[in-house]
Formats: sequence, structure tokens, C-alpha cells
Amino acid sequence: MNSQNRNLLYSAVVSDALDMMGYFNQCAKPGLSSLTVSRKLIGRCRTTLWGDMFHKDPTPYAKELQAVDSLTAGDVVIAAAHGSMRSGIWGELLTTAASNRGCLGAVIDGAVRDVSKMREYDFPVYALGACPLDSQNRQRVCDVDIPVELCGVIVNSGDLIVADEDGIVIVPQTIEEEVLKLALSKISDENQVRDAIRNGMLATEAYAKFGVL
Repeated sequence: MNSQNRNLLYSAVVSDALDMMGYFNQCAKPGLSSLTVSRKLIGRCRTTLWGDMFHKDPTPYAKELQAVDSLTAGDVVIAAAHGSMRSGIWGELLTTAASNRGCLGAVIDGAVRDVSKMREYDFPVYALGACPLDSQNRQRVCDVDIPVELCGVIVNSGDLIVADEDGIVIVPQTIEEEVLKLALSKISDENQVRDAIRNGMLATEAYAKFGVL
């Protein structure tokens, strides 16, 4: 995807394109929001599956560090923690390591910490909220690069993620090309409708003419 098309895309129009193709459950349920910087995030998902712990971890941080070190440019970390707020599983140090790998952001279905420090990196981090507790002996990465569930959506590594103030949409890699074509076409159509309404056309007339709302 070229930078021009990337700049045009936003979550709502991508969701509309997915609807047009019959994919009605690709938008994460409300709750996740950016705790660091409010700007659009578009990249490739890299999945991590997290679990709660209630015993001493014999190899603390092992798989999460391996996951971060395996990131490549354009990746977005997906932390499927099933909404657990037991600890802050993402923070300043992981952000530093991920940024160094070219990672574009992180989406955490759980809690994070070091929020003020992460803001300094201009690194988008979406999460349910913050918690100062460390993840050691509380939560850990169980597996990486496997299908996970993120707020009701099944996500695979390599899927496209589009996140902004409206929400988070996941585009399966197998249909990405067609979805992007539809989304860009709808953007063009919506621009025509907006201009027509601005020039005095009634909304009902604009919809009857263009078939877009």
C-alpha cells in the first residue's frame, strides 16, 4: 500500500468495505482507546496470546521478549489478554524495543503502564486502561503468531489493522486487496456526496443520485 492510499484510509470506510463483502464482525468491540497519541494507526498485526498467572514464573518475560525482538518494520503488536487488568503488560521498555524494530504501535486487550513515558515516543498504544503492577508472576505470553481473539474479532499475524478515534478494524490478509479497492472507491464517492450537499443538494437527493451515505 502506498503512502497516499494509507493516508486516505480510516476505520469507518474500511469497515463499510468489509460489510460490502459480507464480513460483518471485523470491528473490535468498544473499549480500547489510544492512551498515548491520538493518530491513525495502520499496519500488520503480530499476535501474542497472554494468560493470567497465580504462581512464580520460572522464565519471566521469556516469550514476550522473543516476540518483541522478532518484530519487523510496519508491524503492530496485538496483545490478546482477554480484557484482563491484572497487570500492566505493556510499558516503556517494550515500547522502546518495539520502536527500535520499526513497529508502528500496540493494541492491548488489557492494561498498560508507563503511559506518560510512552507518550514521549509518539508510539500509539491502544488499551483498556492503565495499571501500575508489573506483569511478572501475574501475566505472561503463552504463544505468538497464532490466531487470537481481540475484543470479538479473530486476528492472525499478517492481517491489516486500521485504528483511529472511531475504533479498530481488522482486515483479513486473504481479502485485503479487494477491501482496499472498495474502501478507496467509497472515499471517492463520499467526497462527491459531501460536495453536492455543501452546494445545496438535499441529503435524500444526494443519496438517490450517488447511493452513498
